[in-house]
Amino acid sequence: MNCSKVSIVIPCYNDAQFIEQCVDSALNQTYPNTEVIVIDDGSNAETKAVLKKLEPKITKLLTQENQGQSIARNNGIRIAKGDYILNLDSDDFFESTFCEKAIKKFQEDNAIKIVTCQANRFNKTGTIDIFVPKGGDLNNFLFANSALGSCMFKRDDWDNSGGYEEKLPILGFEDWEFYIQILKLGGYACVIDETLFNYQLREGSTTSKIRHKRLDKFKLIVAKHRELYLANFDILLAEFFYSLEREEFEKIKNTQRLEFKIGKNILRPLRWIKSFFK
Repeated sequence: MNCSKVSIVIPCYNDAQFIEQCVDSALNQTYPNTEVIVIDDGSNAETKAVLKKLEPKITKLLTQENQGQSIARNNGIRIAKGDYILNLDSDDFFESTFCEKAIKKFQEDNAIKIVTCQANRFNKTGTIDIFVPKGGDLNNFLFANSALGSCMFKRDDWDNSGGYEEKLPILGFEDWEFYIQILKLGGYACVIDETLFNYQLREGSTTSKIRHKRLDKFKLIVAKHRELYLANFDILLAEFFYSLEREEFEKIKNTQRLEFKIGKNILRPLRWIKSFFK
């Protein structure tokens, strides 16, 4: 069996409460040839103390001023020695067999560029749901991220794609844009049909903070890949009209809600009085 090295790259920013569980999940992989690289992206003193305790257990602890997740990931990958990269956020964790099963997928099909899996989405009260990404080729990634943010990919594809975007303000969407960069060169994302990843939903997380900025960040992705979206203009147009129809449906649904009707009836006499004194 070809036992290629897997580099597990973990950017960390102020995650003292969760980083140890994350690192342990990387260290406990059943795949026999891994290294674990943690990037301290300018964390607070509490997190630095936890990382110092973990340092003897991992391959490399890279410390930098706070520069953001994309730069932290790229810096970690630059010093990685693996043929495969597993990106892992510091408040999440993988089940122990993920690397072993992901490498097997890569070995089965050379067209596979990304390996992802089902995710147990949880918060402090327990499991919320099981999320199943779509995977697939570029078309599945043009208008939504069809893989998890923490995935395995080939080091060569990171090199060829230019890595994670560092200049555009697309915080929270850098995974999605990176996968577009990889898949526009061909291949597809494979989804392991098992729940091997645990994704934590937290109030105040990056994901929750940028949700209302989704459209603005998507505009930046389209602008960066203008030729790609023009080449898929029919799909772009179909998605645009679908979004308009969905927005119109939501408006109609809201006007039919009981609260809207009650509010409208309450305001009607007030509007009549107002018009009388004009």
